[in-house]
Amino acid sequence: MSSLDAHQIPKELARGVCRALAHLGFATLTEVPLVSRRRVDVMGLGRDGTVVIIEIKSSVADFRADHKWPEYQGFCDRLYFALPPGFPQEIMPSKPGLILADAFGATILREAPHEALLPARRKAVTLRFARIAARRLQRLLDPLSEG
Repeated sequence: MSSLDAHQIPKELARGVCRALAHLGFATLTEVPLVSRRRVDVMGLGRDGTVVIIEIKSSVADFRADHKWPEYQGFCDRLYFALPPGFPQEIMPSKPGLILADAFGATILREAPHEALLPARRKAVTLRFARIAARRLQRLLDPLSEG
C-alpha cells in the first residue's frame, strides 16, 4: 500500500472492506450520500435488513480532522472504522467497531455495538440504498441517463 498516494488509499481500503462485507452476505455501496447531506464511505445492507456503515480512516490526520462520524449512527445498526495496517488503534474511540483493511480484504477486530434503527428510518435508509444502487447501475448501462 505504500506505493499508493493518500488520495487512492481510501478507495483501495473501500475495495477490501466491500470484499469482506460481501463475504458476510452484505450488498455494498461506496460514497453514499445521506439525507443529512453527509457522505459515508461504505454502506452495507445485509440479507436480514441490517445496515452497517464503515468510515475509512487512512491516516491519523484524517481521523483527527473528521468530527462528523458520530452522526452516522442514526443511519445504521452498526458503525465501524476501517483502518489500514499500522494505524495506531489505541487512538480510536471505543464504541464503533474496528476493521483492519487493505486493498484485498478486511477483518473485524472489534464488533460494533448493535443499535437498531427505528422502523421508519430503516425503511427510508433501505429505499435510499436501493435507489442509489439502481441509479448507478442505470448510469453504467446508459451514461447519458438522468437517473
